[in-house]
Amino acid sequence: MHFSHEQLIPLYGTDGAVLAAQTARYADLEKQWHTRFGGVQKSGGTADTQKTVLRFFSSPGRSEIGGNHTDHNLGKVLAASINQDCIAAVQPCGDGIVYICDITYNKDFSIDTADTAYREGEGGSEALIRGMLQGFKNAGYRVGGFKACITSDVIRAAGVSSSASFEMLICLILNNLYNNGSVPLESLAAIGQFAENAYWHKKSGLLDQTACAFGGLIAIDFQNPQAPLIEKIPFDFAKENFDLIIVNTGTGHADLSEEYSAIPSEMKAVAAALGTEHLRKLSFEDVYNHIGRIRRQCGDRALLRALHFFEENRRVENEAAALKAGDFRGFLKLVGESGASSWKYLQNICVSGKPAEQPIALCLALTERFLNEKGCGGACRVHGGGFAGVIQVFMPKPLSAAYRSYMEKALDFSPGSDKKSPVFFMSIRGIGATEVMPPA
Repeated sequence: MHFSHEQLIPLYGTDGAVLAAQTARYADLEKQWHTRFGGVQKSGGTADTQKTVLRFFSSPGRSEIGGNHTDHNLGKVLAASINQDCIAAVQPCGDGIVYICDITYNKDFSIDTADTAYREGEGGSEALIRGMLQGFKNAGYRVGGFKACITSDVIRAAGVSSSASFEMLICLILNNLYNNGSVPLESLAAIGQFAENAYWHKKSGLLDQTACAFGGLIAIDFQNPQAPLIEKIPFDFAKENFDLIIVNTGTGHADLSEEYSAIPSEMKAVAAALGTEHLRKLSFEDVYNHIGRIRRQCGDRALLRALHFFEENRRVENEAAALKAGDFRGFLKLVGESGASSWKYLQNICVSGKPAEQPIALCLALTERFLNEKGCGGACRVHGGGFAGVIQVFMPKPLSAAYRSYMEKALDFSPGSDKKSPVFFMSIRGIGATEVMPPA
C-alpha cells in the first residue's frame, strides 16, 4: 500500500523531505508485517492465501505546554500533540490473541484476550496491553485478537509520552476493529490511564492520554475526570516566527517511579490533611489557614508542591487566554513563570540523593543564559514529569540554528555521527490518534 504525500500532510506537515521519509516508513512497516506474519488468518485460525488487507493507525506523542503535574489532582493543563508518533500495521484475527511485533524495541509477544487479569511482576508493553484489554472489558466494550507490527519515533522515557502514545494506539485499534469506533476519546484516555495505574503502577493523571487521543493544542480541565472539559485553542506558534524545541538531556525516566509517584502522593497528603482527596477542592487560603498543622503533618516539600498546584492552575487559565487574545509575549512570560515554579516549588528538576547528576537543571541554566545574552524573548521550562528527560524551549526562528549548535556541543553531540541530535524541532499536529485511511 502506498500512501501519498497529500494523505500524510495532516499528520506530518508539508515538508517534502519529511513526507518522503514518512511514506517510506509506512511502506517498510507493511513489509515488516508481511515478513513477520505472512498471510491473513481466517476466523478458524487457518491460513488464507488471499491478499492481506492491512489497516494502519497512528498515535502522536504530546507536548505539555502548561500545567506541570496538575492533572492528577484534577487540575488544568495546556497540551498539544506533536509530529512524532507511534504507528501500526494491523490485521484482525479470530483466535482471540493479540500478537505484537515491536520493531522499535525488537520485541515480539502475545496476549490472550481471555487472560487479562493482573500479573505480578509483568511490566512494559505486555502489562499495558493486558491492562487496556481489561479496561475495555470493565467498561463493557468488546475486545478481540489482532496481529500488529508497531514502530515509534516518539522519544522514549523523555517526557513526550511514548507510553501514552502506545496506549492510545492500542486503544484505537481495539475501538476501530471491534467497537465500530464508538468508544469516546475520553473513555480511551481513561482506559490508558487505568492500565498505567493498575498494571504498571505508575500514578499518572489523564493529561498524556488525553492529549495524544484528541490532538491539536487543547486546554483541559480535569475537575471531573470522567468527563474533562476540553477546549481547542486555535493558535499557530510557527506564525509567530518561533520554534517549539525539545532538548533531550540524555537521561531517561525508567528508574524514577518513586520520584514521580511522590508528587501526587504529597499533594494528596495535603488535601487529606484538610479532609478531601484532591487539591482541586481546596484553595490557597484553605491551606494557608492551617499551614502550621500541614507543615507538621505533611512536611514543607508537600506544602510547596501544593502551592505550585494552585499557581499553575491559574497560569494555565492565563496562558490559554493570552493565546486566544494573540498575546504571545504574555504567553511566553507565563511559560517562564511555570518553569520557575517547577524548579522552586514543585522541585522536579533534580533527583534528591544524586547531586552529581542534574541534566535538566544544567540544560535550563544554559538555555536561560543563551536567551538572556541574545535578548530575544523566548522561554524555557522543564517538560513533562521532570527529574530527567527533556526541556521545552520557545526560540525565535532566526536563532534556532545557533541554539541547536550551542546545546549539541553542551551535550557532547557531534554532527555527522550515527546518533540522533538531542535537539528536536517539533510541530503541533492537529490530529490525535487516528486510523490512516488507505488511498481511494
